[in-house]
Amino acid sequence: MSTHLKEKVEKIEQILTQLTEESAKGKLIVVEGKKDAQALQELGVKGAIVTVKTGGKSFLEATVEIEALGAGEVILFLDFDRRGREGTKRLQESLERGKIEVNVNFWRELRGLVGREIQCIESLTSYLRNLKERTVNHRKRAIAKQRHEQSANNEKLKKASFFPN
Repeated sequence: MSTHLKEKVEKIEQILTQLTEESAKGKLIVVEGKKDAQALQELGVKGAIVTVKTGGKSFLEATVEIEALGAGEVILFLDFDRRGREGTKRLQESLERGKIEVNVNFWRELRGLVGREIQCIESLTSYLRNLKERTVNHRKRAIAKQRHEQSANNEKLKKASFFPN
């Protein structure tokens, strides 16, 4: 289990690193709300992040805002729930009609890893922290178990040397 958790943490961190790199190159990231934007910033994403559902904005208004920013490509990173999936699809179609290239690869990859465990981007920070803690705790338990088994084996060896057959 620890190996699985460790690999999952590494894959999530790899996705976030790539997202951060793309953001640093000037690619606009689109999320649903302010808390989603804050979560990405806490995870190291420093570039421009636009929210689509803040202040009662419609998808049309969000599309107009993104077009006004002159973005040639955007990264959609909406939530993983039904509304987020539908919003991603609608926004992608709308932006592509406006000749803006849309990247949903990061969203798809992350959704494939965590989509059943978390539903929103804002939960990603605590989810990743908890996953890392579980990995560390699992490692500690494995080490303790190994030491216990080694101690039990040492006791058996001592008894065997005191009482030869």
